[in-house]
Amino acid sequence: MTVAMSLSLPTPAGADPGPMRSIEATSAAYLDRIDKLDDRRWDVYVYSPSMDRVIPLQVIRPADTSVPRPTLYLLNGASGGEGDANWLDQTDVLSFFADKDANVVIPAEGISSYYTDWEHDDPVLGRNKWTTFLTRELPPVIDSSLGANGINAIAGLSMAATSVFDLAIHAPGLYRGVGSYSGCAQTSDPLGQAYVRTVVGVGGGDAQNMWGPYDGPGWREHDPLLNAEKLRGISLYIATGNGLPGPYEDPARPDTPQGIWWLNQAVVGGAIEAATDVCTHNFANRLQELNIPATFDFRDVGTHSWGYWQDDLHNSWPQLSASLGL
Repeated sequence: MTVAMSLSLPTPAGADPGPMRSIEATSAAYLDRIDKLDDRRWDVYVYSPSMDRVIPLQVIRPADTSVPRPTLYLLNGASGGEGDANWLDQTDVLSFFADKDANVVIPAEGISSYYTDWEHDDPVLGRNKWTTFLTRELPPVIDSSLGANGINAIAGLSMAATSVFDLAIHAPGLYRGVGSYSGCAQTSDPLGQAYVRTVVGVGGGDAQNMWGPYDGPGWREHDPLLNAEKLRGISLYIATGNGLPGPYEDPARPDTPQGIWWLNQAVVGGAIEAATDVCTHNFANRLQELNIPATFDFRDVGTHSWGYWQDDLHNSWPQLSASLGL
């Protein structure tokens, strides 16, 4: 089922780049430093007052920086990008954006955090105030230090495929486009809550420190299915497989995992993707009830794995780029 959607929105005036190490946002977040790996790949470090630490960000600069460009915030899954399970190591994101005129900002922390504001510090996962950081503290610093134009979209996979909706709901007007790949856009019912608790538990965290008691209001407040009306007017692209093996499980492919790794991707990844398929159909039904336009890509195969997420990013880019005014 595919429902096409396009938005035509005005472009705000661009911001000029400022000094590299002295930029401060009104929120008191500030640029700590920039390490330029080359002209296009920068590591940017921004101090978050809400989390009281410096957050690392992997940045891909636009092909053409002669004028201010928009920004795509690209979120990792449950690992938060803290190991090698991240967009840069697992996909062709660098070459894909080689000719694109957008800043790409990838947080390199956030394991099992759901990129949300936690109600309490966690003994294992520490202090997580990601909604505050990503929606209030970071954008002014990024716009100033990268010379961005203030137009934003956001996309994420797996854990973050839920987070991108929640972030958009809690920051009206910040993102013009949202891309969600293999996520579960429901958090407060038994299925969605079990999914969230599992992801948080993989990182050693206690999900009750995140949104409070399991029967409390915090879980409903962060449920995109219940709060879907607040997504109206945003360009939405949502993709999922159904858990069946597909091209990235083909033993004849040289990049297909072998042995136990193939079994893990096909069986465990298949089961996870079968669950996201159910969640995504539920979300599609909800948006249809509300008459909110969205593009859904229900793939007829596909496990919970990087090859499909790379394809999802490619397939969603025309819609995301349109939302960015490109």
